[in-house]
Amino acid sequence: MARINLLPWREVARKRRQMELAVAGVAALGVTLLAAVLVHLQIEGWIGDQRARNQLLEAEISQLDRKITEINGLEKTKADLLSRMGIIQELQKSRPEIVRLFDELVVGIPAGVYLTKLDQDGRSVVVEGRAQSNARVSAFMRNVEDSDWIGNPRLLLIENKDKTGTGLSHFRLMFDQISPGASAEVRQWGDGSRDEAG
Repeated sequence: MARINLLPWREVARKRRQMELAVAGVAALGVTLLAAVLVHLQIEGWIGDQRARNQLLEAEISQLDRKITEINGLEKTKADLLSRMGIIQELQKSRPEIVRLFDELVVGIPAGVYLTKLDQDGRSVVVEGRAQSNARVSAFMRNVEDSDWIGNPRLLLIENKDKTGTGLSHFRLMFDQISPGASAEVRQWGDGSRDEAG
C-alpha cells in the first residue's frame, strides 16, 4: 500500500538549508575573525621585535657617542701634548743659540762700547748702549756683519755725545740671529749680487 507523506517536507528542507547556511556563515565569520586575530598578533610581534631592535641600536649608538666623545677628548689632549712637546723642543733647540748669541756679542763688542739693554723678538735682537765714538758703533756693526751667528745689522738711533751730556754716544742697533748655514747662503747670494752689479 502506498504511503503518502503528509508532513511539510519542503518546509523542513528549507529550514535545514537555512540552518546549514547560518552554520557556514558563522564558521566563515569565525575563520575570518581568527585569521584577523592571527594577522594582528603576527604584526604586533613584528612591531615588538622591531622596537626591541631599535632600542638595542639606540643603546649601541649612545655607547658609540660616548666613545666618540672620549676619543675627541683624547685627540684634544694629544694635540695639546704635541704642541707642548713642540714648544719644549724649540726651547731645547734655542738654548744653545742664546748662549751663542751672548758669546758672539762678547766677542763682537769693541773696546769703548757698553751695552745697557737687550731685547729679543723671535730672531730679531735690539740692543741699546753707549759708545765713546760713532766709529766704535761702526766697528761693532762690522763685527756683527762678520759673525756667523748674528748678522744684518741696522742702526735705529744714534745720539752724539754732545747731545747726551754724558761724554758717550747713545745708540740703538737691531740685528738678526742666524744659523751658520743660512749665513753662508746669505753671503753667497750677496756675493753674487755684488758680482752681477759689478
